[in-house]
Amino acid sequence: MPKLSDTKIRAAKPREKPYKLFDADGLFMVITPSGGRWWRQRYKYAGKEQLLSLGVYPEIGLADAREKGAAVRKKLANGIDPSADRKTQRAALVDSKANTFKAVAIAWHTKFRPQWSAGHAERILQRLEDNAFPLLGAKAIRDVTSNDVLACLDRMEKRGAVDTARRVLQIVKKVFKWAIGRGVITSSPAAHIEAKDHLPAIGVKHRAAIRDPAQFGTLLRSIDTYQGGFIVQCALRVLALTFVRPGELRHAEWQEFQLDGKEPTWRIPAAKMKMGGEDHLVPLSQQAVAVLREIQPMTGADGKGHVFPGARNASRPLSENTLNAALRTMGFTQGQHSSHGFRSTASTMLNEQQWNRDAIELQLAHMERDEVRESYNAATHLPLRRKMMQAWADHCDELRVGNDKVVGIGRGKVA
Repeated sequence: MPKLSDTKIRAAKPREKPYKLFDADGLFMVITPSGGRWWRQRYKYAGKEQLLSLGVYPEIGLADAREKGAAVRKKLANGIDPSADRKTQRAALVDSKANTFKAVAIAWHTKFRPQWSAGHAERILQRLEDNAFPLLGAKAIRDVTSNDVLACLDRMEKRGAVDTARRVLQIVKKVFKWAIGRGVITSSPAAHIEAKDHLPAIGVKHRAAIRDPAQFGTLLRSIDTYQGGFIVQCALRVLALTFVRPGELRHAEWQEFQLDGKEPTWRIPAAKMKMGGEDHLVPLSQQAVAVLREIQPMTGADGKGHVFPGARNASRPLSENTLNAALRTMGFTQGQHSSHGFRSTASTMLNEQQWNRDAIELQLAHMERDEVRESYNAATHLPLRRKMMQAWADHCDELRVGNDKVVGIGRGKVA
């Protein structure tokens, strides 16, 4: 049977009923009464005859149709049903369009938004829209590569937004992790990307802090005799015992505390944390619990509200300057010690006493969970941190009575 030619195809006229023009190897054209010219490929699979549409002439020319027909025959030779394979590819295309990185990230954000404060949820979405979506958003999430993620980090670093890059990386990691759990992807291209390996260290702003044990004992005694208000005094005492960030202390609410039982704990919501991520657990020493019990009848009788409310408006926390102002009133200058300095004080002394470095950094919430060594994860460190926090409180008691030697604090070494 003679093969088709473009001349023969163009010369063919429509008829009252559809008819066929045959080429070879099962390839033919159907000419419809309206003048349409449709390519079809006939083949057999599992003993049954099948037809596959290859497109419309002249968009698909004769040479293109023959090439498509050859591809069909090649699949048959490899034991693949061309029709079923096409359906799979179309489904994959639809799936990739539905499961772009942006679509999955929005679905993740929608899922967890009720667990976050409005401000925290808005910040996460804004960081995605500004930094991740421009490069990753339109890509099918399964097609996003490690290089794509690194390109996002490089883009932020070039404009000087190193801290933002670190935060965006953690958000992107969470999106991929959630997508794995939902069966959308099987692995995360960001799993092995660590900020410390690809981004410069952020310059640390050193705040004034007393690091000498004897001088710190003087400070603790000054807090005990502070006359500027019971709430402020208690806030400073808890700050010294827990060395959290001042903002985390000021915004503390009673519902975050579990004071009963053998393991009293303060769970600071992720939305209140500088690093975001997950809730931060602060093991509470006996001394910290005692201070909180003292102030509870005054500010938390109903178990709600701010632990350290403002003097003028109990519905608002202590103002940002209140704690520093109290230190100045006690005679400690801006260059000697600040409310943020309790963190440096504790860090310095605990490191000198050879407590496990990762435990200290986790307690300070300097390390994100993904940056902790695998063998020393956050769960492993919690009992050690609880022991460390009680030893720290006991050491503060020693310093308060004038003993600046390391007595009874023990060691927190981990092999």
